[in-house]
Amino acid sequence: MSIARDRILFQDDHLLVVNKLASELVVAGSGEGGKLPLYDFLRKDYPGLRVLHRLDFGTSGILVFARSAEAHRIVREGKFRGWQKCYVALVAGKMERKDGVIEKPLRARTHDTLIPAVTRYRVLAKFPEATYVEACIETGRKHQIRQHFASIGHPLLLDPLYGDRKKDSAFRRRLHYRRFFLHASSLVFPHPLDGKVLKITAPLPAPFLTALQVLGLGGKYH
Repeated sequence: MSIARDRILFQDDHLLVVNKLASELVVAGSGEGGKLPLYDFLRKDYPGLRVLHRLDFGTSGILVFARSAEAHRIVREGKFRGWQKCYVALVAGKMERKDGVIEKPLRARTHDTLIPAVTRYRVLAKFPEATYVEACIETGRKHQIRQHFASIGHPLLLDPLYGDRKKDSAFRRRLHYRRFFLHASSLVFPHPLDGKVLKITAPLPAPFLTALQVLGLGGKYH
């Protein structure tokens, strides 16, 4: 069985961009989930596929793979230069500021050294118990968005690592969800071979849309 066609956001001879589901592993070995990891599933139809970056198990949205060794080498050696990734999330509490920048060094993925990390955010909607935000990053440290919002007192709702247990409990009783809401909604980056700027977007998953509706956000969603 192949991946649903509507989950393929872009593909050519060098890249494959897909819409990852929440609660879906990218690669084996992270200790969560019992299903075949997305990478293993995809390479049945795309031999030679290579992992460029990852999303957390509970995060949905845009995920880019390399279909050629050349594309993989150029992106990795260039350290994702020119990539601008934006996410949307539900964080706990009503944020006072309508936008801001969080600059807090975080540990590297492979060692304990602190390295720079910057998250720029803007508020999309406010509710009594939550805030709907867009967060944009140019470098992806481990759990960057989750750690950064927790550091300013507004952790992602239902985040098992960085969340507020009291606020999460009240939110869970109301909506009956178990996992946090974090979606990689847009990505702008230069194609590794021809340099053409690609602009990719991924629609919000149905549970995220439902949560926004229950919270009281009507009309169009970001």
